[in-house]
Amino acid sequence: MNYLESVVLGVVEGLTEFLPVSSTGHLTIAEKILGLPIDDDGVTAYTAVIQMGAIAAVVLYFIKDIVAIVRGWSVGLFQATRRGTFEYRMGWYAIVGTIPIGIVGLLAKDLISGPLRSLWWVGGALIVWSGVMLWAERVGKQERGERQLTIKDAIVVGLVQCIALIPGVSRSGATISAGLVQGLDRVTATRLSFFLSIPALTAAGLYELKDVHGISVGVTLVGTLVSFVVAYASVAWLLRFVSHHSIGRFVPYRVVLGTTVLVLVATGVVNAT
Repeated sequence: MNYLESVVLGVVEGLTEFLPVSSTGHLTIAEKILGLPIDDDGVTAYTAVIQMGAIAAVVLYFIKDIVAIVRGWSVGLFQATRRGTFEYRMGWYAIVGTIPIGIVGLLAKDLISGPLRSLWWVGGALIVWSGVMLWAERVGKQERGERQLTIKDAIVVGLVQCIALIPGVSRSGATISAGLVQGLDRVTATRLSFFLSIPALTAAGLYELKDVHGISVGVTLVGTLVSFVVAYASVAWLLRFVSHHSIGRFVPYRVVLGTTVLVLVATGVVNAT
């Protein structure tokens, strides 16, 4: 992998990590276009590592909230009188909501980095989960804000986040949809999605770091830096967007892209792996 390819993948990662369009699906497609072996362990690990740039962007964007949550949770561990605060509860929500994807991610690692990296899965998931997003928007009452979050919300959203391990589903698309079905308003569901992404993607990136072989440190750093810059802008834009628009706005793009991928694979123009 050269520096130009790392920049391209960094841009793709930064643009798509937090939009409900599937960053893994887009990275798989981009890697295929660039002629990279999408089922190679080193390439798979590289895509996980540059996600840390996007996570750094989220941490920077929400740094005040994160500091307050960490402080409130830490103090609450030793002071019972502080355990009713939103910050203390949110700390536990982030922890509990991350446990499912940590377990499933480890147990299904070979499946995720192997057979599921097929463009058949990418194209199909892009289309199928679009229907779930539309359904979530239709049934979601959006009657609860961030201060009304419960442990049940964290568990449900955390469990649904596991489905996003399938390339093409979209982690944000899955978690925001789950939040809407739980009755959360769109901004609250999106913010919860962001907070749950931090431990999950950081752990994935650190775990995969050891497997980035055949790719120079410089190339990896460039891809990570580019994803950081682009992701920061994407986070700010998405929060403004969801405050006024349905995530269903992303469905036409997902369906067109998924259909195109399936047609190209079915006609033999590109190989699925």
